[in-house]
Amino acid sequence: MHNTNQVIKFVLIMTTLVALTLAGLFTFLKPVHEANEALYNKKAILYAVASKLDTPISKMSPEKIDDIFTNSIDQKVVNQRGEEISKEDVIAAGYKGGRAEDVNIRKEKRKSDADRLLPFYTYTDSKGDKSYIVSIVGNGLWDEIWGNVALESNVNTIAGVAFDHQAETPGLGAEIKDNTSWKNQFTGKNLYASNGDFKSIDVVKGGSKGGPHEVDGISGATITADGVAEMLDRGIEYYQPYFEKIKK
Repeated sequence: MHNTNQVIKFVLIMTTLVALTLAGLFTFLKPVHEANEALYNKKAILYAVASKLDTPISKMSPEKIDDIFTNSIDQKVVNQRGEEISKEDVIAAGYKGGRAEDVNIRKEKRKSDADRLLPFYTYTDSKGDKSYIVSIVGNGLWDEIWGNVALESNVNTIAGVAFDHQAETPGLGAEIKDNTSWKNQFTGKNLYASNGDFKSIDVVKGGSKGGPHEVDGISGATITADGVAEMLDRGIEYYQPYFEKIKK
């Protein structure tokens, strides 16, 4: 009985020590994890305007990326009515930084349309030319997909895109992130018809005809490609009231 009690005490002590150690490690590493996550998010935003940057993003230091966000990017958070949301209200919504880069679009997807916060970025390049970047989210085959779309100053022509995913199939649906040639198809396409109607971009199974509002699909990944098209259509439409303010 005495030995049994000793074993139980030993197990309890070791369990407590392990729990305290893990809790300490989590607390110690949390700032590092948050910093890495913030850097990853900034890179994802910049990839949409990669063609306008002086240095490849893969070769940029964290300090360089932070410098671009400080000096070349203006951040706003808007809603679907085209209204700008104050920093205080963004913080009140659970984003302690209060900036567009702090807003989690996947979390916002779970809110009603009227309550969603929409990140909006204006990038000014070394020549003074502006590009507008919007963040969108949707559904792929297995889980969520998301991305950033950059528009030229005319708020119509796509300057670049960057997509990501949670669990799409490698070599198939995952190509939305990994296949640079496929993503490059979007550059130069237009969101609006010549009469001003919103058309978005269609991802065409079997090959597009090269029209201004369509790109080729991904072989073997029809559902993911359809998800990208739906995400672009719905996600960009959310920003249209704010686009109208910019155009004025």
